[in-house]
Amino acid sequence: LRSYLRDESARLRLLRRFYEKVQALHQDPKASVDNPLLAFSLIKRLHSDWPNVIYSDEATRNTQALHAGLREVEQELPGAEDLEGAARALMRLQDVYALSVKGLASGVFQRAGQPPLYSPGRRASLSADDCFHVGKVAYDTGDYYHSIAWLEEAVSLFRLSYGSWNLEDRSSLEDALDHLAFSYFMAGNISHALSLSREFLRYADPRNQRVSRNVAKYKKLLETGTGASARPLQRPNSPRLQSRLPWSPSSSGVPPHTLLGPLPPQAAPEQLLHLGCSYETNGSPFLLLQPAKKEMVRSQPHVALYHDFITDAEAETIKGLAGPWVSPPCPQGCPFPAAGAWLKDTADPVVRALERRMAALTGLDLRPPYAEHLQVVNYGLGGHYEPHFDHATSTKSPLYRMKSGNRIATIMIYLSAVEAGGSTAFIYANFSVPVVKNAALFWWNLRRNGNGDGDTLHAGCPVLAGDKWVANKWIHEHGQEFRRPCSADPQD
Repeated sequence: LRSYLRDESARLRLLRRFYEKVQALHQDPKASVDNPLLAFSLIKRLHSDWPNVIYSDEATRNTQALHAGLREVEQELPGAEDLEGAARALMRLQDVYALSVKGLASGVFQRAGQPPLYSPGRRASLSADDCFHVGKVAYDTGDYYHSIAWLEEAVSLFRLSYGSWNLEDRSSLEDALDHLAFSYFMAGNISHALSLSREFLRYADPRNQRVSRNVAKYKKLLETGTGASARPLQRPNSPRLQSRLPWSPSSSGVPPHTLLGPLPPQAAPEQLLHLGCSYETNGSPFLLLQPAKKEMVRSQPHVALYHDFITDAEAETIKGLAGPWVSPPCPQGCPFPAAGAWLKDTADPVVRALERRMAALTGLDLRPPYAEHLQVVNYGLGGHYEPHFDHATSTKSPLYRMKSGNRIATIMIYLSAVEAGGSTAFIYANFSVPVVKNAALFWWNLRRNGNGDGDTLHAGCPVLAGDKWVANKWIHEHGQEFRRPCSADPQD
């Protein structure tokens, strides 16, 4: 595009010079006819020069070069699925962090009456066309809860610029009114659907027969009183997991701020007694000179955060090794943590050293097949994981095909920092751990009796701003019999 603009600017400068020359010669129309030289020049300009300018080979070459450049990179450009995924990511951020659509459209990440969750250094706002396309994604799936909010903002912005046209716009006020009217109709608000449809006919296309029929239908419904009454819009729930409900602040009664902070105020006093920070060697010579910096986040479930567990250089090495192979999480959020790149300890000395460090920290046997390879995952725009357990909840789970038992523990290493969002939320335990760069989060998935710990249900909250990288290490039961033995109490 930069090359095209440069070439076209040069061509237009020549075209302007031609225009100024013609304008100067036409200052005295009578002289142009009286003087045979001027008359000849006029005839030549009108016969050959002007068509040459109109059908300029240079203009054609510039356009062809622009098209050729597009074809070269077309396979690398985002597709329709990417656009839909990005729109759904915005709606996810809107829901989980209770952000206002009007605020998002103006570049503000804020809940009503509260300080901004995130203040970008450079504010980026959305156009009317942008808002329309987010609303259209919701509209196409029958999600009128979201389509109404985004299309309302699109209509509002289109009204402010009515009559003007932007090169990048693919929609218009008419499109937004049309979709918004039907969204309100489907939501049961017939009178507002009628009002918007009338506005469409007044400003857009008075002869549009489909909208005219809708107006007549809405009027009849209102006159006879047979139309559905307006009802509060409900945010649609994911059909994948029933456990999504407690994760969503709007449907569970869980205050949204508990998804952002490291510890909720509801923590019981007896739980707080066991929390604190310490240097840990775990009896390992490997950690004597540089003990692990342990922050006990929660005692039930047992969750600990180890600060400065890896260095910046190690994190970059792991990201570099995994980068070409990392597949992003599912566009709508994965029900299980299954997408990513897998690194063996033979991939690089850094991975091998990290494996030794994790073994020293946990006191567990991480040699294959007692632990899985290191899994690296990248979360982009609004990236998240649905609520899930790391351990298998059924003996039919594919995890048991490894013949090394269930996943007894998880180590999750934060390889990057994020500006906002991205916390690891433990749903039933009602607390979350924010992203702390280079820290490792550890928890036991199984109780000492081998049963799964229900309080470890967790989710990756959507990334509000930034790029989140994590590395997961899942450790299995077999090989740990004498490292984490059963308790004398079968209930433990």
